[in-house]
Amino acid sequence: MPKPLLIEPDWPAPAAVGAVMSTRQGGISRAPFESLNLRPASSQDAPGSADDPTAVAANLQAFTQEVGARPVFLRQVHGTQVVNLDDGLSDLPPADAAVTTRPGIACTVLVADCLPVLFTDRDGRGVAAAHAGWRGLAAGVLENTVAALRKITGAQPEQLLAWLGPCIGPSAFEVGPDVLAAFGASSEQPGLRFTPSTRPDGTPRWLADLPGLARDRLQALGLTSITDSGLCTVSDASRFFSFRRDGLTGRMAASIWRRG
Repeated sequence: MPKPLLIEPDWPAPAAVGAVMSTRQGGISRAPFESLNLRPASSQDAPGSADDPTAVAANLQAFTQEVGARPVFLRQVHGTQVVNLDDGLSDLPPADAAVTTRPGIACTVLVADCLPVLFTDRDGRGVAAAHAGWRGLAAGVLENTVAALRKITGAQPEQLLAWLGPCIGPSAFEVGPDVLAAFGASSEQPGLRFTPSTRPDGTPRWLADLPGLARDRLQALGLTSITDSGLCTVSDASRFFSFRRDGLTGRMAASIWRRG
């Protein structure tokens, strides 16, 4: 079994907190999921659109061994629900974010263009992970995650740290007027996070800055330590899965946990 290639955030998290994001490298899945696909098959998958379960299981085992903590995967629905893993690890409801204070439990989200956001506080009392596609981001998933983390840690916003992982970059995320409207923008007043663009047939479009939109929301909540990886999943096919680029593809995981 190859060794998973992981990205460690370069951010000022305390030593008591571990955090990683997987890449597509270091697994055994075959095309189009090669190689470290961590998304298990779902009952909603169309025939022939899912990876080999045996390969996914092996990939998950290798990832877990590298992490050294127990990743808890969510039933992500592009929503705003946050689960507190201190309350238990079975029968989790559909959710796109998780928080915990329990050592050895890794809050984990799966992505392949959506923005993974990892959180902790300066003392490492708690951790959180959020899956922020544009729908969840516009609806408030980050606000809900920050509120949940503050509740379990007692931390003030300025005591929280956030890391914005690899996602679809500002030069690749073409959107329509529905996305602008979700963020309170319009074609007449798109704001700083939407750059006007035009398709060859003349259809108006905009290039959206997903990390920038997330940063705006976090700063509005009072967070001052926000680290952006600056990595684009679409432009780096050797390291990252990208749904926008490839369609049928695998998923990467971003995990954060308290050591001990």
